[in-house]
Amino acid sequence: MNNGVTVARAVDRLALGETFTFDQLVRAVQRSRQRGLRIVELADLGDHDGLCAVWLMKENEDLILHAHSDSALHRQQFVLHELAHMMLGHDFEDDPEEPDFLLPDIPPQTRRRLLRRQDLDTPEEILAETLADNLAAAIRGSTMHSSRYLEIFG
Repeated sequence: MNNGVTVARAVDRLALGETFTFDQLVRAVQRSRQRGLRIVELADLGDHDGLCAVWLMKENEDLILHAHSDSALHRQQFVLHELAHMMLGHDFEDDPEEPDFLLPDIPPQTRRRLLRRQDLDTPEEILAETLADNLAAAIRGSTMHSSRYLEIFG
């Protein structure tokens, strides 16, 4: 892990409380990173390589590209995983710069991140998925709270 940020600390830094909406989370991540954030669905992503989502750091903004899914919750989990990488400081810029003759048009940090995603058992991937699950639970909690589910069904 790059900077030792824990799941609890990553959430606490955003000062959102125990429950929040997906939109509140996205705005808090933008504020925290002091950059814009765009989330874009790419219908062909994952068709051939199994990649569900990727976070690209552009000069002035972050970009999350995610695969299509018929399930809104599944799509949300793709994005939450990438937001978790941002919150945890997983910029993956610790490798030396080396030219890539096969993929010269893809920025080095993006190539490294994509190649690391092939191994889902790395500490960074496990921690990001854990945080994404916690974020999803907080969002569900917000939905249940705002719908008065707990008040009615106790």
